[in-house]
Amino acid sequence: MRCLVLSDIHANLAAFEAVLRDAETRGLSYDIVWCLGDVVGYGPDPNECIDLLRTLPHVCLAGNHDWAVIGKLELSAFHESAAMVVRWTQEILTPHNMNFLRVRPEKTEQGDFCLAHASPREPIWEYLTDAMSAEENFDFFSTSCCLVGHTHVPALFVRDGRTHNVHIAFAAGNVQIPFKKDARYIVNPGSVGQPRDGDPRAAYALLDATAGVWTQYRVEYPVQHTQQKMRAAGMPARLIDRLEYGR
Repeated sequence: MRCLVLSDIHANLAAFEAVLRDAETRGLSYDIVWCLGDVVGYGPDPNECIDLLRTLPHVCLAGNHDWAVIGKLELSAFHESAAMVVRWTQEILTPHNMNFLRVRPEKTEQGDFCLAHASPREPIWEYLTDAMSAEENFDFFSTSCCLVGHTHVPALFVRDGRTHNVHIAFAAGNVQIPFKKDARYIVNPGSVGQPRDGDPRAAYALLDATAGVWTQYRVEYPVQHTQQKMRAAGMPARLIDRLEYGR
């Protein structure tokens, strides 16, 4: 099975569409989309992004912004600019799409892969940003690999099967990474709609789940188009500007 792995679309339709076009242009056939949460939040197209995801065969998890929109997280946990967009999203999201967010699971297993938005230990909120935090999480899933998002930064955490030491690696674009049989992994594809690794291009990955091969991709999208929509909606300048810099 071949899976298109997406995370943190964040209501950025231009980025989402660019990812799908890029996958098609590259000839990346896939059987299903695995979306690791935060379809909404930050961006101007929450209904359009959910509607587009619905047209694809998919598994989609809940993210922290998704939970905030449906009232499962207090807005006091968010920066004021993010909370503002959550309130705006609550006002414009259709009942059909609100129900879509309500039934998203926090965590799931698909074959030999665990899927969570943030971490296997705290599926909605924990940030895995270093080897130490990742190492603590390997005891919280039983599969050989867990896929996470939330940080908006592509990364691979590898646990050696012999020493159990954990190290972090950053996948180069368009390079196939075969998963070793004697290792375990926590892998992050980065963000479609709001990258934060200094590269503003949309990030996604293709996983050959049968062969155990991961390939990371980046694609440019019309950032200014998304920014124009955000300005028209009266969204905070802080959120608009950061899209240009991938921060």
